[in-house]
Amino acid sequence: MSHHPQKTLKQHHLQLIVILFGLILWFLPVPSGLENYINTLPASELEFSPQTAWHLFAIFITVIFAVILNSMPIFTAAILGVSAAILTSTLTAKQAFSGFAEDWILLIIVAFLIARGVIKSGLGKRIAFLIIRKFGKTSLGLSYSIIAADMFIAPAFPSNTARSGVLFPIVNALAADSDSKVSDGTRKKLGSYLMMSSMAGLTISSSLWLTAMAANPAGAKMAREFGVDITYGSWAIAASVPVLVLYFLLPRLLLKIYPPEVKETPDAPQIAQDALDTMGPVHKNEWIMAAVFIGMVALWIASSFYPALNKTAVAFLGLGILMLANIFTMKDLSGEGQALGTLVWFAILYSMSVYLNKFGFMGWVGDNAATMVEGLSWPVAYVLLIISYVLIHYFFVSQTAQMLALFTVFLGVAVGAGVPTELMAMMLLFATNFNAIITPQGSSANVIYVGSGYLEPREVYRVGGIVTLVNTIVFLTVGTAWMMLIL
Repeated sequence: MSHHPQKTLKQHHLQLIVILFGLILWFLPVPSGLENYINTLPASELEFSPQTAWHLFAIFITVIFAVILNSMPIFTAAILGVSAAILTSTLTAKQAFSGFAEDWILLIIVAFLIARGVIKSGLGKRIAFLIIRKFGKTSLGLSYSIIAADMFIAPAFPSNTARSGVLFPIVNALAADSDSKVSDGTRKKLGSYLMMSSMAGLTISSSLWLTAMAANPAGAKMAREFGVDITYGSWAIAASVPVLVLYFLLPRLLLKIYPPEVKETPDAPQIAQDALDTMGPVHKNEWIMAAVFIGMVALWIASSFYPALNKTAVAFLGLGILMLANIFTMKDLSGEGQALGTLVWFAILYSMSVYLNKFGFMGWVGDNAATMVEGLSWPVAYVLLIISYVLIHYFFVSQTAQMLALFTVFLGVAVGAGVPTELMAMMLLFATNFNAIITPQGSSANVIYVGSGYLEPREVYRVGGIVTLVNTIVFLTVGTAWMMLIL
């Protein structure tokens, strides 16, 4: 029996299953198709073999399997996975730890810290009470208001990571001021539902606007190589109908499959008003926090026009000002271990995902998808390719990375199968956004929500998988019919 009370015998059995799963995959022969594909790749400075690619896949998928099976926390699975990758020489230390050099990963962590400042200053509490006063009679109303706010501000944010940094402090404050907290075990009272709602909302807000996610304009540019001209207006019109359907559907879906313990709160608006009366006028720290927050948002928006305005540097500047004003202190920093844990596991999984792509594994998967649709009618090929593109996101820790690696491959295969070019190009770009919630690491925007403690990674695999399924069905049915009508 384990000496650690938190680790049950069942968990040890699950851990054994995970280890056996990983060892079996490791020692399986490299698929001949993968070997042939990698051997035909052009020469590069990166040295790797088909066996290296297969072994990295075995390690990566074993880490994911461990989390899905709930055999260990995602942090534990990630650090064991990266240790295995380095000690078996599958990755060099430089390759394995390359994710820690990504500035946008640091942006996620700084967003955690700023969220603490929003709450500590009292601004988060005030905003939360204002929202509760207006929409707080039901948890469903709060969910709709969060997603609506996201869709409203999305056009100004070319980074869904930065947008999650704006939304998260508000959602976090809403949860805390509804007496739903991680620390006292009441996360499922309301907070978990609101966090999942906001994370699901990001998948449709990013799909609605061309400028709502960094990969969107890049994909539109790549589509021009196939003769498809995607404008801001044509994107918004094509996305509008399926996104509106999902806007009305997702909060209700989550209410069924991931319900809060408290659904009706008829007294909440009056309680919120009483709390606002008690708080009185806006205090100095709230004004400082608001000024810093608005300044950061303005600079994040401006960064799309002036690349020198690095988003992470802007976030560090904002955090520094909060520390000078004693709104966020070193003592507060010492209590943010969750942020450090998130930085570690996400950077590790990102590095593995990047090298799976560089080693040719993802190209081989895309090549197999192309072979799968040979000889099929274009509607069947279209559906199969979109579903394959969505499912492949299990192996990517970046929406942009998947789009850059596979967009041209999938679009080229679809056009060869007779799928209308503009329809396929648009749907691939929409899928790059609406598949983001399929895993906890499926988008950098997810990580701040998962890292909050309100959501467990295993819950995201289950609930996020269902949300992704519904997103896919709506876009493939309502979205396709709408685009066939207007394109």
